[in-house]
Amino acid sequence: MQPGQPDMPDMGALLQQAQAMQEQLMNAQAELAETEVTGQAGNGLVTVTQTAAGEIRGITIDPKVVDPTDVDTLQDLVLGALADAADAAQQLQAEKMGPLAGGLDMGGGPQLGM
Repeated sequence: MQPGQPDMPDMGALLQQAQAMQEQLMNAQAELAETEVTGQAGNGLVTVTQTAAGEIRGITIDPKVVDPTDVDTLQDLVLGALADAADAAQQLQAEKMGPLAGGLDMGGGPQLGM
């Protein structure tokens, strides 16, 4: 190597690292697709169950909030429960994917993110 040239990463090791990260990423995504989170609003009057990947699996509405003269409250509760479930899913995604977001070690150079 000539003086003044930066160290080049070992391409074989870099490829192995990328393949390992891809496998970990796929495993994490599969786990997120199956793991369920719950969101609620109105102290549990409306509950939403979804996967951490965002697939809604169920909505439970307590009959005492079903008032035909006040549909707005029910709509707000459903939206609140959906938002709460989305927050829970995002937090779980960050926990599962966070270690993978560090990227590849490029020998001191910039990181490759997801």
